[in-house]
Amino acid sequence: MGLEERRSREKEVRRNAILKAARKLAFEKGFKSITVASIAKKAELSKGAVYLYFDSKEEIYVQILLKDIEKFHASLLDIYERGGTAGDMLRRFADVYIDFFLSDRELFRIFMTFMLHVGEMGFSEQLVSQLIGATNKTIEIIEKIFKLGIEKGEFPENFNIRQGQNAVWGLLNGVIALHLFTGKETTRERRIRTTARFGLDLFLSGLAIRNENEVSGTAAPGHSTQPVK
Repeated sequence: MGLEERRSREKEVRRNAILKAARKLAFEKGFKSITVASIAKKAELSKGAVYLYFDSKEEIYVQILLKDIEKFHASLLDIYERGGTAGDMLRRFADVYIDFFLSDRELFRIFMTFMLHVGEMGFSEQLVSQLIGATNKTIEIIEKIFKLGIEKGEFPENFNIRQGQNAVWGLLNGVIALHLFTGKETTRERRIRTTARFGLDLFLSGLAIRNENEVSGTAAPGHSTQPVK
């Protein structure tokens, strides 16, 4: 191994050590309570060494999320390759999403903190834009599945995709948030998976009924066949 390659590896090791330490501290104390100095101490580095890799604790926080969101996207590659209906793909998406946060509860807590309190964290517009852009890529996967379902005649032609995205996104995050840190550890995974599957199946059943009604020219009582704006 050459000198430059060794130096590059050492830098990557230190960078990862900083991110790992910051993630642990954020989980233990909350984002607001930690400082660059406390991150440096946890990573067994000097404060100056941390600043060689990151400009602020906010940037560290963002890089934690960006790195993990990239891993999540990589785990979704086979959703389309395995084929099946759009409903099947949504179920696989939900399974992968749940798997990801079950394997790293700290990440879910950090992610929810960002989603709920981004305005209180003092992030620059650039950092917020980076995170929102990465999160939107995940939501765009749901959009792609819905569009496929419409094209294949599985979902209504006038289905409001944006509302559908928000419904699925909210369902999954809500179920995980409800059960991930409460109840018996031995039943936690089962509760999350069965509740998420029940909610998603109910959602898809409603879409199927609406689609059948529109094809036959009828509408369910109290429901219009016109898309909701």
